Amino acid sequence: MIDEVLRLVDVRLLRGVRRILEGVSLDVRRREFVALMGPSGSGKTTILRAICGLEAFESGRIIVDGVTLESGGPAPGVTLRQLRRKVGMVFQFHHLFEHLSVLNNICLAPVHAYATAPKEAAARARQLLAAFGVEHRVNALPRELSGGEAQRVAIARALAVDPPVLLMDEPTASLDPARRGELGVLLRQLLTQNRTLVVATHDEDFARQNATRVVRLIDGRVTGQ
Repeated sequence: MIDEVLRLVDVRLLRGVRRILEGVSLDVRRREFVALMGPSGSGKTTILRAICGLEAFESGRIIVDGVTLESGGPAPGVTLRQLRRKVGMVFQFHHLFEHLSVLNNICLAPVHAYATAPKEAAARARQLLAAFGVEHRVNALPRELSGGEAQRVAIARALAVDPPVLLMDEPTASLDPARRGELGVLLRQLLTQNRTLVVATHDEDFARQNATRVVRLIDGRVTGQ
């Protein structure tokens, strides 16, 4: 039996009068690292936003580890709450809360959205930071972090509630070659923890060296995988 953790079925999405996704279908197995590639405007980031419930779609269906997003409008609150347990998102510009320390950024969702005990959330956050080599920045503010450090903190935040699927948008955009290599090692390690990665990227070298599969898009359509 195929251990499928993510499925998009004929997903179509309009933004105003412009069609962004034109019948995207995609199946992703557990422990796959799928790179979404294509020119700017091909729909890569939109797919990620639709998967994590940030963008409604007109038709089709998205299923993330048993949680189904239906077309036709924003997902109900109860569905979004279930979805947040299934998928974490790392944005291109990280979007860390500037007024909160690294520790508090990571603890925010577990404590306030899922009623995790603060001590338990802090222990989980410190464990993640140690695994990603930035435990020494636990009390820093986002503006005090380097680009690589901010990215690792953003990944830790996305994994704070232990979702099986991690989405990343252009993760190598602001990294030098050495940092890109370090990121690749870190992400491949996540696959060994039973996680699945879907990454939107323009970086052919990064995708070729690290992804288990490349899915190519043009004008909102899957053209090859």
